[in-house]
Amino acid sequence: QLACCCGTAACSLCCKCCPKIKQSTSTRFMYALYFILVTIICCVMMSTTVANDMKTHIPFYKEMCKGIQAGEMCEKLVGYSAVYKVCFGMACFFFLFFLLTIKINSSKSCRAYIHNGFWLIKLILLAAMCSGAFFIPDQDTFLNAWRYVGATGGFLFIAIQLILLVEFAHKWNKNWTAGANHKQMWNGLLALVTLILYSIAVAALVLMALFYTRSEGCMYNKVLIGVNGGLCLFVSLVAISPCVQNRQPHSGLLQSGVISCYVMYLTFSALSSKPPETILDENNQNITICVPEFSQGLHRDENLVTGLGTTILFGCILYSCLTSTTRASSEALRGIYAAPETEVARCCFCCLPDGDADAEGHVEKRGGQTVIYDEKKGTVYSYAYFHFVFFLASLYVMMTVTHWFHYESAEIEKFFTGTWSIFWIKMVSCWVCVCLYLWTLIAPLCCPTREFSV
Repeated sequence: QLACCCGTAACSLCCKCCPKIKQSTSTRFMYALYFILVTIICCVMMSTTVANDMKTHIPFYKEMCKGIQAGEMCEKLVGYSAVYKVCFGMACFFFLFFLLTIKINSSKSCRAYIHNGFWLIKLILLAAMCSGAFFIPDQDTFLNAWRYVGATGGFLFIAIQLILLVEFAHKWNKNWTAGANHKQMWNGLLALVTLILYSIAVAALVLMALFYTRSEGCMYNKVLIGVNGGLCLFVSLVAISPCVQNRQPHSGLLQSGVISCYVMYLTFSALSSKPPETILDENNQNITICVPEFSQGLHRDENLVTGLGTTILFGCILYSCLTSTTRASSEALRGIYAAPETEVARCCFCCLPDGDADAEGHVEKRGGQTVIYDEKKGTVYSYAYFHFVFFLASLYVMMTVTHWFHYESAEIEKFFTGTWSIFWIKMVSCWVCVCLYLWTLIAPLCCPTREFSV
């Protein structure tokens, strides 16, 4: 494993019985591991519970804090400012590799060797960048400026995920519609999945109306649930309208069903993130309204809820990073699509069949896990785009952990108590998603001379 830490060899496990791994997969896994490591550190820095436990259980805590010049009680290593600095180092790390890997098409170039190897050296570099951020002069100016950079990058990360979601919906429908031309089974699958998607969307709408509204008050919730439900109905009608069908025969209810489910999910997530409203009852006591009655029970063990919820959230972020860093995704964002070919319908249409993935590359058998060097003929994904997405994800994590624009009172234990900034970010994401999908439907009508295809 020394060649992997300090050389160009691909990383692999020590056990021979482990399944084969591709070099491209191994590389992305290692960068994801670095990302997870720094994200965990950020969560720990935002946790008052961890900070108090360390003060209580570490006998030489004060001496250690003074020794590393982090303040008498390590106050420089906790709170939103510490997370900003650590994420600054991680973002700089991925941005540096983004610049280093621009326009790499061959895995045999020296820059590609740096991207695929030298893992111990890169870990030391990442640690140095994260630590170095604590020594930046004029911390107040840096934190204020970096906050706006983080917000911009976070919004851009959300936008990329929304664009790829719309592209995913169109690709899914196109693939299964192509299968329906040869086998009626695909027509049945299309109808079944579409019915399931709309059933989920309608059920979510009804449940939100039941649990997040009441006869008095909750005006925000009533209006937003109604608006988002109306938008889902509107885009569904547009998708099957004759004028859209004439220009886009593949347009249908499957895509709008996917978008409707996602909009309902974001609406639910936004309502869950909204600070609860309070009113005075007949005894002049404040009572909480516009939240489910059972939510009080769910939040009794705050540490359990926070830990589980944070794990799920950052798992989703990591999944978004890895699924949006393929070559097809990077080309889709630039409006570049493969030449039309005969579509082969598949249930797991987003995965290439084995024959297309060039899996049988050069196989290297060492003492441990077998590594397949699948990039001998060229790179299988865009290195630069991969690092750029992780750069944006670093900024998104920074803003999410520090509660976006409510950073001063942010704690990881209060991650799910709700803030207005998180509420509006999720709600605006709903509307942006609908607008993006609507544009893909009406763009061929607005610009008839241009070719639009997915």
